[in-house]
Amino acid sequence: MSEFQAYLQLGFEHITDSKGYDHILFIMALCTVYTLMDWKKVIILVTAFTIGHSITLALATLGLVQVNPDVIELLIPITILITATLNFSFKEKKPAYSQKTSSFTARYPLALIFGLIHGLGFSNYLRALLGKEANIVAPLLGFNIGLELGQLIIVFVILSIAFVLIEILRIAKLSWVHILSGIIAGMALSLIINNEYLQSVS
Repeated sequence: MSEFQAYLQLGFEHITDSKGYDHILFIMALCTVYTLMDWKKVIILVTAFTIGHSITLALATLGLVQVNPDVIELLIPITILITATLNFSFKEKKPAYSQKTSSFTARYPLALIFGLIHGLGFSNYLRALLGKEANIVAPLLGFNIGLELGQLIIVFVILSIAFVLIEILRIAKLSWVHILSGIIAGMALSLIINNEYLQSVS
């Protein structure tokens, strides 16, 4: 296995690891209001998130940006909470044009901004793996692609579940959005409350 392939696998395993479920929760929150039929909107969202975390992943791994890891571990669940809370502004029964409110369209720039924060979180893990390795281009590229592959699988699973529940089992979309968003928001709030950095400064 080449170095590139090794880091690709590590990136994939990192994003899909249930022990680091905070990133999975964010992707779930981001995609909760969509099903497979909304794939174009999801591509825009995922692309925005990808651009964001790719930028800071590269900058932080190269040592050009340095942020306290404990602060990032606090900011990540905050991004999850905000995204999940934003989902409650979604109104299924309104005409399509009226859903384009400022809160709903804000998902796209927020995905980009929150991607910057998550990229810093990814970089903490990658830097720990790299150690004092001189050439980080191949590991950085492989790790980032691995993240994307894992992310796409998570998105596909979430959208598929939503499609089955809403389009086949005919569960009200609004109920699905509110229930799942509530669960995600509750888990994010728990992560915030139990965050070590927040407890140390309080």
